[in-house]
Amino acid sequence: MARDTFEHHITGECILSTNLSFLATCPVGLGSVLTAELSEFGASDVRETPAGVHFSGSLALAYRACLWSRLANRILLRISDTAVASADDVYNSTRSVRWSEHLSVATRFSVEFRGQTNYIKNTHFGALKVKDGIVDFFRDREGARPSVDPKRPDLRIVAQLSKGRLTLSLDLSGESLHRRGYRLEGGKAPLKENVAAAVLIRAGWAKIAEKGGSLIDPMCGSGTLLIEAAQMAMSIAPGLARQRFGFHGWLGHNEDQWRAIRSDAESKKRDALPANVEIRGYDGDVSAIRKAEENIKRMGMASEVRVRARQLSDVAKPTHREMLEGLIVVNPPWGERLSNDEAVKKLYAALGRVLYTEFSGWQAAVLAADTQHARSTGLRSHKNYKFKSGPLDIGLYLFDLAPDNELRSAVGGERKTAPDNQGLPELSDGAQMFANRLRKNLKRLQKWRQQSGVECFRLYDADMPEYAVAIDIYDKHLHIAEY
Repeated sequence: MARDTFEHHITGECILSTNLSFLATCPVGLGSVLTAELSEFGASDVRETPAGVHFSGSLALAYRACLWSRLANRILLRISDTAVASADDVYNSTRSVRWSEHLSVATRFSVEFRGQTNYIKNTHFGALKVKDGIVDFFRDREGARPSVDPKRPDLRIVAQLSKGRLTLSLDLSGESLHRRGYRLEGGKAPLKENVAAAVLIRAGWAKIAEKGGSLIDPMCGSGTLLIEAAQMAMSIAPGLARQRFGFHGWLGHNEDQWRAIRSDAESKKRDALPANVEIRGYDGDVSAIRKAEENIKRMGMASEVRVRARQLSDVAKPTHREMLEGLIVVNPPWGERLSNDEAVKKLYAALGRVLYTEFSGWQAAVLAADTQHARSTGLRSHKNYKFKSGPLDIGLYLFDLAPDNELRSAVGGERKTAPDNQGLPELSDGAQMFANRLRKNLKRLQKWRQQSGVECFRLYDADMPEYAVAIDIYDKHLHIAEY
């Protein structure tokens, strides 16, 4: 194909215009909320596609998106869009771009290639053709070439081959925007930071915080949901702690404009949570609490976000003041720590009991890998969403913990009734659930014991994750062993 047939190059004076073309990438399932977010930033021509969210706007808008987007992975600036029909077309199309407007021979760059055809059968070959086109552009004009650095590039080029068209873009974000810098390692059920932000947005956390409502995560792990919630409530731009973005290695970067936008974000940052808003996290895993404390301290939020080691059965609404409204948000450890499906369902059932007995009038947002797990809470969800966190498929289930959302059994659907205490002293909620389980097991085993004459048997074997013990009965004696 002759070089003069390549069309739609977006270079030169257009880079300084107010109507550039961008693509914001994000995890699967976040497109609609990202569309709304970009529209709030002032983007135009916003449309969701399988590749991400396309939008138009000025360079200042792109800077705001890199700094303020809680949902995007990357912000890509489109610089070329051409029709191609062969590997040579890919090379020639790339070579015809005026790369000297974007990088110099001193720039270290990398190429990410997406898409395959009968003439580009793997992404490595596609990236090689694009790289050759860029290098030869400089070699022809300057007698020297920029170097390739796939690990630490100054500028990253993204090439997308789809339906006979090659789109070349500059990655303005650099490292994925979901990496805020506070989490060095995740917990047992890792949740990406931008997915955590989407959960909070779907759950209406911003409006709850505006009304003075609080947030509690009863299984907080490394604290991702807590920190994202605090950043929202304190109007902290998620990219504010980042020292470098992809655009810093781009020749079209406007440092004065960027500094003005960053300075504006600094001025909007609150030093503390709004009045009456509290953010608390609990977890039964002490090591998880330590990670959460480190992450919270890394973000300078130790005085605003409090975490404490506490079993789920002991979680309750704080009593130091009246809290009529709030949000319970939780990502139970349904991954490595609880790989057994029955154990997961029991955990969700225990969560449902805590939500029902302790947080009447609040809202709840519960993550689950399976619909049956969410149903095991025994509560009625009024809305649910699907998305991915890395390779994991996740469902978000929203609950209005109003009095009419009655707790029901996960099996059979009957309404739960208060058990007869049979003369026992008053028990805590956790102890009451444990006692109920022992009574249930005794009743289930009664007929078998009578028929077989068994006097030694196991009554309880870590049925509830919060009480990891084995209880054996030897005639009139009990033997209790902790796992």
